[in-house]
Amino acid sequence: MKILFLGDVVGKVGRRALKQYLPQLVKKYQVDFVIANGENVTHGKGLNEKHYYELLNDGVNVITLGNHYLGKYDINNYIDDAECLVRPLNILKPFGGVGSLLVNFEGVNIRVTNLLGTAFIKEEVVQPYQSMMELFEEIKDEDSIHIVDFHGEATGEKMCYGYLLDGKVSAVLGTHTHVQTNDAKILANGTAFISDVGMCGANNGVLGFDKETVINKTIFGSEVKFAIDENDKAIINGVVLTIDEVTKKCNEIIPVKFIEE
Repeated sequence: MKILFLGDVVGKVGRRALKQYLPQLVKKYQVDFVIANGENVTHGKGLNEKHYYELLNDGVNVITLGNHYLGKYDINNYIDDAECLVRPLNILKPFGGVGSLLVNFEGVNIRVTNLLGTAFIKEEVVQPYQSMMELFEEIKDEDSIHIVDFHGEATGEKMCYGYLLDGKVSAVLGTHTHVQTNDAKILANGTAFISDVGMCGANNGVLGFDKETVINKTIFGSEVKFAIDENDKAIINGVVLTIDEVTKKCNEIIPVKFIEE
């Protein structure tokens, strides 16, 4: 089975890029199943109900979130009915939805789990390893492809979890930092890993946002919110995983980098 995992989809440019180019990528890589991180979909922060269904209509099968899972308050109104949405597993505060989702796709069980890291993340969370061990106990008799979206700031923390979960899941894929790293590999026990898959959004800004607003706020302390240049060309980052449906191990991980001309 081939699974395409897309990095953080950022705002209108990211949504437009998926709508326009996802069918081409699915055809090119002969993709069976698509997962996308959607925590930045709505105006760069959070995911509203309209855009949740928009991504599904454009060909995404499962959407994961991250530290901005509550970025749009209306998520409280629809998350319990959102059958293709995965919020962080290890958040402390009571919240709706699920942190790990099992989908049966054409007879193959695919589990998608979303974890928040602890390094440099403001959200208070349960230690990710503890949450995963509890999950493994709950699903110990389950036979499934298992994809983990590890949403965190620190490359080193993501690497640690790649090695800790090697052989226990099919892939540990880093998100959140929006820059694709050059360390995609298959670990010793068959788990695919990359520190960050990158993003889908405006290519000529900073992390998908208009560079002037980010520079003014980051360097000069402006109170202006990050904006998105909706006229910018798009970049699409992700990885394609080839997974053995019997062993659930990953045989190949291919980074995807598509830049709109």
